[in-house]
Amino acid sequence: MLTAHQVLHGYSQGIFPMAEPEEDNEIYWYEPTLRGIILPEEFKVSKNLLKEYRKEIFQLYKNKNFKATITACSKRDETWISDEIIEVYCGLHKMGYAHSFEAWQDGQLVGGLYGVAIGKVFFGESMFHTVTNASKIGLMFLLDWINTNDFVLVDCQFMTEHLKQFGAKEISQKDYLLLLENALKIK
Repeated sequence: MLTAHQVLHGYSQGIFPMAEPEEDNEIYWYEPTLRGIILPEEFKVSKNLLKEYRKEIFQLYKNKNFKATITACSKRDETWISDEIIEVYCGLHKMGYAHSFEAWQDGQLVGGLYGVAIGKVFFGESMFHTVTNASKIGLMFLLDWINTNDFVLVDCQFMTEHLKQFGAKEISQKDYLLLLENALKIK
């Protein structure tokens, strides 16, 4: 059985858990050889998206409904977010480590993301949207929070085209571990 403390220790060592649906949601630890990251100072956003963010068409909340956010992230054809993962991350949320950044519209959760904050690192886990750009706006909201709180690293785990448009890049696991070690030392 996975525990919150195992997850925190894993993140601090550069590994993270994912459930394997093909194997009855058995949980395995992953350490990619190439790691997707966003350095806050390299975060970029298109002018159109910035305009949409400033229009405030979404109501943005941190941790308004963490469980609904992680559950919405799990609703996809293939997911590593099992019931056990949801339970453990809800426990991390109660402990003050896991956070959700949510976009709401007309009283409905329509997009967002969740992850874990340790030291000055935010370990991003998953995003979702049911309204166009809601997850992107949630990511911008996260980056505002990251900058306000002097975080130095956003771990995206794997690089995607979606994240690349925001300035995400891939680095070696060796380089990632050096960044991680330094970021975890910052108070």
